Amino acid sequence: MVDAAHAKPHHDYHLVNPSPWPAVGAISAFIAAVGLILWMHQAVAYAPIVFGAGVLGILYTMIGWWRDVIFEAEVEHDHTRVVQLSLRYGMILFIASEVMFFVAWFWAYFNTALFPAEFRDVARAAFLGGVWPPKGLETMDPWHLPLLNTLILLTSGTTVTWAHHSLLENNRRGLIWGLILTIVLGVSFTSIQAYEYGHAAFHYSGNIYGATFFMATGFHGAHVIIGSIFLTVCLARALVGHFKPTQHLGFEFAAWYWHFVDVVWLFLFTFIYVWGAGSAGPHGG
Repeated sequence: MVDAAHAKPHHDYHLVNPSPWPAVGAISAFIAAVGLILWMHQAVAYAPIVFGAGVLGILYTMIGWWRDVIFEAEVEHDHTRVVQLSLRYGMILFIASEVMFFVAWFWAYFNTALFPAEFRDVARAAFLGGVWPPKGLETMDPWHLPLLNTLILLTSGTTVTWAHHSLLENNRRGLIWGLILTIVLGVSFTSIQAYEYGHAAFHYSGNIYGATFFMATGFHGAHVIIGSIFLTVCLARALVGHFKPTQHLGFEFAAWYWHFVDVVWLFLFTFIYVWGAGSAGPHGG
């Protein structure tokens, strides 16, 4: 007889143990969202503290949840071929939900950009001057820092692909260096975007152009940061030899996510930076 307390189930499915992370993550995300909204509206002085508490909770959730998943994969060996298939479907659905998330921001942007003189919205026509970008607004030059960031992200897509192919060929050195270069490029993108935000001639509040610009590009920047963290975890796992050519779901999902971030940026660069700059270039319409 096998001790029931230590017996492994005789099937290919993984019955997940009760976990606090979905609840902790949801509460932390809610706190961060409330703090960010209060901060953007400058409603209370302690809004940044609320936002920071939420972000710390999210980071704590990421650490705990990643630790548990790695334990399931490397120690318990719960990620059978059937489980891997279900996890892949889950990641595909997650990325699909992220696509719809960005559709909302593009919808808000195009709704105003394509109809700046909407006759049913007198306030919009008066505020925008019937043109897009709004009259007198100094937009960013798309062929300066935005173009540089585009080249950086496209290059990072090649380095993460190099890392993936190196892993498939059991080339640990190529895997590690590919991940390092991708992370460095991701951090470079974030740093350049922060500099760009700090020198923008328009603000988030009181300006529909600024609101749609910062919401779309800002959330993309947040996804770049998340993707960089994701890849950093993969680098740490690669250094201790977790990934195998036949089983490396964690890295595969990080690569999918990073390619998704690349594609979204191409749309942002094309429509918000280039097309949205207007015919007058960096000086607005």
